[in-house]
Amino acid sequence: MTPSAPSDPVPQTNTMHTGSVLLTNDVGLHARPSVKLTQLAKRFGAHIEFARAMTGPWVDAKSPVKVMRFKAAKGETLHFRASGADAAEALAAIVALVTRGFAVEHEESTQPPSE
Repeated sequence: MTPSAPSDPVPQTNTMHTGSVLLTNDVGLHARPSVKLTQLAKRFGAHIEFARAMTGPWVDAKSPVKVMRFKAAKGETLHFRASGADAAEALAAIVALVTRGFAVEHEESTQPPSE
């Protein structure tokens, strides 16, 4: 019996893409931004993680529980890394989401003032 060829002839990319971004929204990474981050991460096949330091510990960006437990505050820098076929696109999209403050400020500014 001879060994069979791999079923997927396309080589997988192991390139790690990295990026860092400053949290600028007033609420930091709390419930709503956590949900937005995980929802966006799940749109990609890449493995995506983030941390406070480049040395880790790293958190799975697709895990709502782990992301919500992270609790980063405004002014902290988040470091992201992604690997897989669409890692570059995933990293760019996530960095853009954080850079624009998860769109939280815009959404909150459209709420009517409470009396």
